[in-house]
Amino acid sequence: MIVVAAQHIQKSYGADPVLQDITLEIKAGERVGIVGPNGAGKTTLFKLLAGIESPDSGELYRAKGTVWAYLPQTPKYPDQWRTQDVIASAFEEVIRLQQELRSLEQQMSEVYESAAELEKLMQRYQKLQEAFEQLGGYEYETTMAQVIEGLRITPEHLATPFQLLSGGEKTKAGLAKLLCQRSDVLLLDEPTNHLDVESMEWLEGFLKDYQGTVLIISHDRYFLDAVVTSVYHVDGGEAEYYIGNYSAFAKEREERLLRQFAAYQEQQKQIKKMKETIKRLKEWGNRSNPPNEAFHRRAKSMEKALARIERIDRPKMEADRMGLAFQKTERSGQDVMTAAGVYKAFGGKELFADAGFLLRYGERKALLGPNGCGKSTLIRMLLGEMEPDAGTLKVGSNVKVGYLSQQAWEGDHNLRVIDMFRQVALVTEPEARHLLARFLFYGEHVFKRVGQLSGGERMRLRLAQMMHQEINLLVLDEPTNHLDIEARETLEEALADFRGSLFIVSHDRYFLQKMADGVFWVEDRQLVHDVGTYEEAREKRRQRQSVKEKRAAVETVAAPKAKAEEPPPPAPKRQNPYKLSELEQKIAKLERERDEVLARLSGGEENYQQLLEWQTQSEQLQAQIDEHFQSWLALQESFE
Repeated sequence: MIVVAAQHIQKSYGADPVLQDITLEIKAGERVGIVGPNGAGKTTLFKLLAGIESPDSGELYRAKGTVWAYLPQTPKYPDQWRTQDVIASAFEEVIRLQQELRSLEQQMSEVYESAAELEKLMQRYQKLQEAFEQLGGYEYETTMAQVIEGLRITPEHLATPFQLLSGGEKTKAGLAKLLCQRSDVLLLDEPTNHLDVESMEWLEGFLKDYQGTVLIISHDRYFLDAVVTSVYHVDGGEAEYYIGNYSAFAKEREERLLRQFAAYQEQQKQIKKMKETIKRLKEWGNRSNPPNEAFHRRAKSMEKALARIERIDRPKMEADRMGLAFQKTERSGQDVMTAAGVYKAFGGKELFADAGFLLRYGERKALLGPNGCGKSTLIRMLLGEMEPDAGTLKVGSNVKVGYLSQQAWEGDHNLRVIDMFRQVALVTEPEARHLLARFLFYGEHVFKRVGQLSGGERMRLRLAQMMHQEINLLVLDEPTNHLDIEARETLEEALADFRGSLFIVSHDRYFLQKMADGVFWVEDRQLVHDVGTYEEAREKRRQRQSVKEKRAAVETVAAPKAKAEEPPPPAPKRQNPYKLSELEQKIAKLERERDEVLARLSGGEENYQQLLEWQTQSEQLQAQIDEHFQSWLALQESFE
């Protein structure tokens, strides 16, 4: 069944065309990746498919009765909602039915004397119960708990007002809500942004088992490879369809471009030959005296044939890319960064305890761990922006650090792009404009304020600065955030040629696989080092965790047996004899109070509530008597 189809749809904003000729068809059960450069119109296409916006022209078909769920990059909810409320809103109808069922239960308990009214309520209750069951009412709390655990949303975040969350935390909460919803079509716009590796792997498994249709906008090549079964490439206002995951798409796209370029070259040869023939025919006709009309008629006929040829556009073999290349500089000392005995805590939460590591010249290491484990804190301590509570962190001799933060720029957002660039590159304004053009800042774009730039543009600007600095250690905190796939590939190529050391914090597994030769894992407030590519390090960590789990299971089984075999405890020390007398007095007093209460119970009191209170009081007194008597017995045995 086709869930959505588009025929030649167009969409513009003002005078700027975004989508010009989109034709696509998506069937039920497909998992489709939407890829393309930043600004190509992928999010606009999602809004059209979801019915949030309407196309300016063309036809758009959506299957009747299908339920669509759309995750925007920046979800919005009422100010007073907590994160828990946002996720629970996925079950709004289920919760409403649950409350109505509870209300009916209360009503049925009150009208049991009226058989007709009770029958009416029971019939309504049965209908609501069937609807509640069809919506998964009996499983909704379990489903919500599984999603919250899979995305690693903490209890603190669940209780936090949604408006106080960071951008990444808001996206994660919106994703949790979406995954809890019962929908036929999921539209996910950059769902892996701000997720740690474990959460990404859980999401991959969830989507592969999902019974409906999934459409994903993503620049995460590893995620696309794992999840999607087909790809639409959006560029130049059009969309091309490819079967397979991202790797299959990349290979097929290259082959198509080569075929298209060969066809373009062949057609250009044909056109050139026809033009030369037309020119010769006209010359021969004009040389005749009188002019030969036959040659002119033949030339005219060929001109018409030439005009009828459907021209093949010259394919764009490569997208516009940054001209990124790091300067060569003198090497650092052998020990680039060291840490030993590092302790750090925030608000009572201990991030590191006796942690340490060593980065040597030329090494390319990744720092990985779940969100909130202290990765960015460790980088700030290494850069001297923060002090550890204990221990030492040291940057080696002759080390020249280049730092790329997640935000790419924390300075004055009122600065113009060209002014920010010239803070580092000591060049004239015309030279700066020429250099910035290599980073895709053209024309008047160089005069925009930094605060007006997108995340990807800020990242490109910071990379332009770093290209003009002497650096032999690059510290990169989520460097591929906000970059499209072409920009990521350019960065990877530049880093491959970089002659220095790398220290990377990233959740981009494709990037890590190409860049890292080892991983420092944040585990139990320590830094555990595994040598090898990301995949090799990941496998070593899995094996380590498997051994831990087996050892814990063995210890759990062995614990009761060891307890049963342990020798009897030593004889207790001789107790104070005065305690026996003290306990006897307490027991006697409690027995008198109990007897008084029992006397009231048998005194003919008719107040039911009062009788209940006395009964409870007598039971509590008896429990205290029994407790003191056991203590008395234990003391008595110690004197025997």
